[in-house]
Amino acid sequence: MPLQLVVQMADITTLAVDAIVNAANERLAPGGGVCGAIHAKAGPELAGACEAVGRCPTGEARITPGFRLPARFVIHAVGPIWHGGGAGEAELLASAYRSSIEIAQEHELRTVAFPAISTGIFGYPLGPATRVAVETVRAATATPGSIRQVIFACFGSDVFMAYRDEGIAALK
Repeated sequence: MPLQLVVQMADITTLAVDAIVNAANERLAPGGGVCGAIHAKAGPELAGACEAVGRCPTGEARITPGFRLPARFVIHAVGPIWHGGGAGEAELLASAYRSSIEIAQEHELRTVAFPAISTGIFGYPLGPATRVAVETVRAATATPGSIRQVIFACFGSDVFMAYRDEGIAALK
């Protein structure tokens, strides 16, 4: 089966996939936005698992069980805080997506759902962040591996349209 990249209007915490990606902070601590929603739905065990993992530098990712989520795993990816674009933000964001894909492949996961990493409270502009996400995921999955489907899960129509503008088909 060929790899499928799709966009879907969805609450990422409701998706029954092998892994959802959390737009995490370096401490892997419960935060706001999608991170807070994932921690709330997964239950307090997720915070304990994150504490056991320790810190995660910007541009990297770590994996934990999904606990009470329908997803089996949570991949915690730390994207950059936006500082205007001249502080290596694009490279760090690409690295966070690439690291997430590498972890998914290492664990032989077939389905992975991403939020729009760094576009919330980290302030990364939506259009450029979406472009980095799509280009990086396409490149990281160009060599065949275990992943069969990547879902870009969108909570708002603006995010959905940004992925559509990058040529990602809607999940039917």
